[in-house]
Amino acid sequence: MNANIVLNDGAAIPRTGLGVFLVTDTAVCESSVTTALDAGYRLIDTANAYRNERAVGRGIRASGVDREEIFLTTKLWPGDYGARKSADAIRGALERLDCGHIDLLLLHQPAGDVLGAWKAMEDAVDSGTVRSIGVSNFDVSDLDRLLASARIRPVVDQIELHPYWQQPALLPYLAENEIVAQAWYPLGHGSKRLLGEPAIVEASAAHGRSAVQVVLRWHRQRGFVAIPKSTNPAHIASNIDIDDFALTDEQMAAIDALGGNRPMVRMPRWLMSAVMPRFRIPQLP
Repeated sequence: MNANIVLNDGAAIPRTGLGVFLVTDTAVCESSVTTALDAGYRLIDTANAYRNERAVGRGIRASGVDREEIFLTTKLWPGDYGARKSADAIRGALERLDCGHIDLLLLHQPAGDVLGAWKAMEDAVDSGTVRSIGVSNFDVSDLDRLLASARIRPVVDQIELHPYWQQPALLPYLAENEIVAQAWYPLGHGSKRLLGEPAIVEASAAHGRSAVQVVLRWHRQRGFVAIPKSTNPAHIASNIDIDDFALTDEQMAAIDALGGNRPMVRMPRWLMSAVMPRFRIPQLP
């Protein structure tokens, strides 16, 4: 299967990447990025809210990999939404990363002045400092409001997505609008219950691969982009080593059947709207 997915703006995003959520030890973050790029990753995902953009940039620069081969994603926090504030925040992200352009810039949450922020992101695409733009944690109603006024369509919605939570209302909408689903928590936050499900264990035994690799292969065959987080070099290497086997239709169906009716992470919308736009993110060196 093709290692990339072509987005609705013509850019190509790798199907598996490295996430760095909660990696606040800057030396560990930097080395994890370099390790991942050495292992063949070409997608690195960070965010203003993760406080490690500088470390990610150092890891990319230290890797020796041609920058044009790397697909670098970061995100704006709601406290920086608004046409003027978002323009300043984009400049700040570019300075912290210090890797030239941003390949994909996302709105991190659907709270605050979303439309003002989107306008600033569209302007950044026009200027060439950002190549593609998208969203994270947006549901159907959020996307409806954005698409009604957007000049540039989002290419990605980064969402909680794993066999236990398969976004039944959202995925058809994303497909209809040619927006790629990108999975955070692709392994259900490393859920032992998920990795011990008979459908996954049986597929693991049949292919001689780990349960984690089976779940990541499920994402690949469903057409999702997955960004598992790891700082363990062995895990980083194994998470991307999923190209030389394929789950059968029966194995895929058995894993699909694990889908539940609620996510692992829930935040009331009223709380999100009340807190996130007022909270500013202190950055690490």
